[in-house]
This record gives sequence, structure tokens and C-alpha cells, in this order.
Amino acid sequence: SADGGAVKIARKGVGGYQISIIGRAAHAGLEPQLGVTAGLELAHQVLALAGLADPGAETTVTPTTLSAGTTMNTVPEAASVTVDVRAWTGAELERVDREIRFAAPRLAEAVVTVTGGINRYPLEPAATRRLFDLARGAASDIGLEPPAGVRSGGGSDGNITAAIGVPTLDGLGAVGDRPHARDEH
Repeated sequence: SADGGAVKIARKGVGGYQISIIGRAAHAGLEPQLGVTAGLELAHQVLALAGLADPGAETTVTPTTLSAGTTMNTVPEAASVTVDVRAWTGAELERVDREIRFAAPRLAEAVVTVTGGINRYPLEPAATRRLFDLARGAASDIGLEPPAGVRSGGGSDGNITAAIGVPTLDGLGAVGDRPHARDEH
């Protein structure tokens, strides 16, 4: 659960993507002009991805793992980035999905391929309202403080059940903090 035992009555939707870039290897010192630098194309793509975030809508587009090159003296022939996308609305997830799929190479002869997509639509408050009211009433009935309801940027399987019309209340359980950090508890 969230701080103080609050339950999650809304969660952001989630998208996951891998963008792969193919360039052409060449010797970095002798004939770099014969190469197509996948690492440089990767840098262009990462900057374009960052531009898809919308702070006003709290939409995040986060490049998470990046990879390029094989040796110090070789123009990188291949590169890739994985991208985590989070949004409060399905429409916003779909906007980012469309934009990511339009990824076009900035360097001549580079090839950009996008895989992945939306994997969880948002858990919206309407899907939790009935169960949230029941949980608050049950807590009151047994003399406990009714739980608060909070929004969470993290997705869960609750997003999936809510998306198919199953009333869902999420984030029940022990109180913790610092998810995915070294000091998670």
C-alpha cells in the first residue's frame, strides 16, 4: 500500500518500447566517413524521445537502457534503447505510441526499428470507486480509520483487470517505500 496504508485508486498506464538502430561499421580512425554511426543516431533518437514527455499531463517518456558499439576503434554498427512510458489517460498513451512509431532516422543510411507498445492502460478512478467506498465503509464498521485513496505512477495487474471491466482496488498490503531503489522496504 501507499503511505499510511492508503490504497491505490488510480494508476498510470504503461508502454514499453525498444528502438533498434542499424548503421554501418568502419574503422573509427582510418575511415570513419565510411561508417554510419548507430551511436550518434541513438543520441538523436533519445533526444526526440525526451521531447515526447508532457509535464503538464504528467506523461513521462524515460529512456532506460542504452547500448551501442563493440570496440573503441569501431564506428558502432548497432545501437538500441529501451523506453518506459507512463500516462494517466489512454489517449495520452496512444499519442506517445503514435509518435514513437513515427521515429525516423536523422542520419542518412541509418535504419530505425521500433518494437513494443502499450502494455497496460491506466487504472482509472471510476473502476475503483465502488470497491473503494466498500473498503472505507468496512474499515469504519470495525473501528479503523478509513483508508485514503492515492494515485500511483506505477502500473500493476490491477490496470489489466480494470481495463476489462472488473471492479478493481489496488495497492492493498504492507506499507513500504523507495520501490526499485537499493533501500526499498
